Amino acid sequence: MPNFPTSSGSVVMMNVLLDTHAFIWWAIDPDKLSATARAACEEPTNRLLLSLVSVWEMQIKAQLEKLMLPRPLAELVDHQVRQNGLRLLPLKLPHIYALQSLPAHHRDPFDRLIIAQATVVGLTIVSADHAFRSYAVPLLW
Repeated sequence: MPNFPTSSGSVVMMNVLLDTHAFIWWAIDPDKLSATARAACEEPTNRLLLSLVSVWEMQIKAQLEKLMLPRPLAELVDHQVRQNGLRLLPLKLPHIYALQSLPAHHRDPFDRLIIAQATVVGLTIVSADHAFRSYAVPLLW
């Protein structure tokens, strides 16, 4: 369950960081998300975030024709910002420095930066990537 009621009955909001593929599925075909992931994205009290690392990754893959999007990336991101209140998470030096303390379970530099950001900022990651399970970071799928 994406949100947990407190003893007073209020709901605890989560800061949810979408992995790159989770963002693409959320934006283009939400039925590809697990029920838990989709519920977390649809919960209005949750704060949805997308790392600029993911935007960078999608732009590179789109230019290399390894990722085909139904509309330009800028439009896709802007639409999610307007429609779903998506917030963009900048990449900062502490996120980069946190890479040093991450075990080398995963070689993908984009995913490692996303994990580092989630660790430093205290975010829950939405991802189907099994390699993320090797890290001490809250994960939803």
